[in-house]
Amino acid sequence: MSEDIVTINDVQPEAKNEKEYVDFSEKSLSEILDIFSGMLEAEDHHDLYKNAEHLKAAFYKNLKKERAAVRASATDDGESSSDSEAPVSEEPRDIPFSGEEQRFKEMYSKYKIERAEYNARNERQMEENLVTKLGIIDEIKALIEKGDVSHGFSEFRALQQKWRETGPIPNSRYKDVYETYQHTVEMFYDLVSIDRDLRDIDFKKNLEVKTRFCEMAEKLAENKNVVEAFRTLQKLHEEWKEFGPVAKEYRDSIWERFKAATSVINKKYQAYFEEQKARFKANLETKTALCEKAEEIAGKAIESAKEWSRNAEEIVSLQEQWKKAGAVARKDSQKIYDRFRAACNSFYDRRKAYFDSFKDEMQENLRKKIAICEQAEALMDSEDWKKTTEAFIELQKQWKEIGPVSRKKSEQLWKRFRAACDKFFENRNSNSDDPSVGLYLNLKSKSALLKEIEAFVPSGNEEEDVKAMRDFAERWNSIGYVPIKEKAKLSAAYKAALEDKFPFAEKELRSMRQQSRKPAARPMSEKERLISIYNKKEAELATYENNIGFLSQSSGALMKHLQDQIEASKAELAKLEAQIKELEKTENTEE
Repeated sequence: MSEDIVTINDVQPEAKNEKEYVDFSEKSLSEILDIFSGMLEAEDHHDLYKNAEHLKAAFYKNLKKERAAVRASATDDGESSSDSEAPVSEEPRDIPFSGEEQRFKEMYSKYKIERAEYNARNERQMEENLVTKLGIIDEIKALIEKGDVSHGFSEFRALQQKWRETGPIPNSRYKDVYETYQHTVEMFYDLVSIDRDLRDIDFKKNLEVKTRFCEMAEKLAENKNVVEAFRTLQKLHEEWKEFGPVAKEYRDSIWERFKAATSVINKKYQAYFEEQKARFKANLETKTALCEKAEEIAGKAIESAKEWSRNAEEIVSLQEQWKKAGAVARKDSQKIYDRFRAACNSFYDRRKAYFDSFKDEMQENLRKKIAICEQAEALMDSEDWKKTTEAFIELQKQWKEIGPVSRKKSEQLWKRFRAACDKFFENRNSNSDDPSVGLYLNLKSKSALLKEIEAFVPSGNEEEDVKAMRDFAERWNSIGYVPIKEKAKLSAAYKAALEDKFPFAEKELRSMRQQSRKPAARPMSEKERLISIYNKKEAELATYENNIGFLSQSSGALMKHLQDQIEASKAELAKLEAQIKELEKTENTEE
C-alpha cells in the first residue's frame, strides 16, 4: 500500500506555516526601532520576514501621529504668544523625528538587502538539492538494475541517509520528486530479490521509527497551542516520508495509527481557524456598526457649539469601543479601519470649520455690541425722556437679537451696556413726571416702607399695634401701582412682613378690605369717574411700554399682543381725554 499523506497537503516543512499576526501599533517609535534592530542582530530570518512589514506600517503610522502632535503643539504655542513680540529666527526648524526615520530607513534597507541575498541563496541551494535528490533516485534505479544485493544494500542505505541529509527542493517539484523517490524505494524492496534478513532488519528499524512518530503525533494532540502542534505535525510527516516502508503486515496498521493522530490535530486546527474566522466576522460586524454610527454623526446637521461638544463625546466613545472590538481578518483590516478613520476625520474637519466660522461670527457680534454700548453711552445723559426711552428700548431689542460673543468679553460688555441703561433710567425716574416713571418711584417708596415694617418692633399693646399695622397698610395702599414684573414679589414680601410683626394681620387686612368695599358717602361725578379710568389706563400703558423693551425678537406672539395693547390703550386714552375736555367745557358754560 502507498503511504501518501492524505490529510495534509504535500508541502515542505514550514512552506505554508500560518503567520501569526503581531500588533506593533501600540509601540512607541523607539520601541519599534529597538525591536527591529534586535531582529536584525539575531539573524532569525523567519521571525524577521514575518514581522518586517508590520513593523514598517506601525512605524510610519506612529511617526505621522507624533509629527501631527508636535505640529499641533507648535500651533497652539504660536497662537498663545501671538499678542507679544517674538524674535524671528532665520534658521529653518528641524523636521520632528527625522533622526528616528533615518535610522529606520537604514535598518529597513539592510533588511531588504539581507532578505534578497538570503532568498537568492535559498533558491540556489534548493536547485542544488533538487539535482542531488534526482541523482540519488537515479543511483537507486541503477542499484535495482544491477540486482547485486550483497553490495547494493549498504550502498542503498547510504543513499537513503544522503537523501535525508539533503535540504528542501523547489515547491514546484516537491510532490512529483518525492512520489518518484517513494516509488523507487518500494521497487527496491519489493521487486529486487534481496537477502531476507537484511530486509527484515530494515523493516524493523523503520517500524520502530514510525511507531515513535505515532507516539509523538498522539502527544501533540494534548498541546493547547493548536498552531504550534500543527506545524510540528507537518515536520513529522516530512520525516515519515524520509523513512522507507515497514513489513507488509504492519503497513496498514502503522499508517492508520499515524493517520488517526493526524486527524485529531487537523480537526483541532480546523476548529481553531473556524473559531477565529467567526470571531473575526463578529468583530467586523461590530466595527462596521461603529463605522455606521460614526458616519451618521459625521453627516448630522449640527447648529450649536453645545451640539458639537456632545457629538464629539460620542465620537470619542466610539473610538474607545473600536479599540476594544478586537482584530478582524487581515484582508478586511485596512479597509474597515480606513472607513472608520474617514468618518472620524470628516466629523473633526466639519467641527473645525464650524468653530472657525463661529469665531468670525462672534467677532462680528462683538463689533455690533460695542457699537450698541457706544450708542447707549451717548444717550445716557439725555433729558428727552420719551424719545430716549424709546431709543433705549430699541437698543435693548437689538442687543437681544445679536448672537453670542466670547465668554471672556460677554460679561464685560453686558455690564457696560447695563450701566448706561441704568444711568439713564435712574435719571429719568428721579426727574420725570412720566407715568411709567411714577411706577418706579412707587416701587422705591414701597421698598422703603417694607424695610420700615421689617424693622418695626411691636409694643405688646394690642390696640397700639393694631393702629400701627393699619397705618402701615393705609400708607402701602396709598402709594399706588409698581411695575408689573415686581408686583407679585413685592406683595408677597409685604404680606410676610405684616404676618411676622402682627399675628392679627390677616384678620385686620380682611376687615380693611370689607370697609373699603362699603358705598362711598358721595357718588363720583362723571368727570371724576373718567379721570379715574384715564389714570388707570395711563398706568397700564406705561407698564406695557416698559415690558416690551425686555422682550427678545423671538417672542413674536407676546410682542405682537403687547403692541396691540399699547395701540388700544393709546386710542382709549385719546377718547377719554376728549370726553373729559367736553365735560370741562360744559362745566365752564354752566358757571
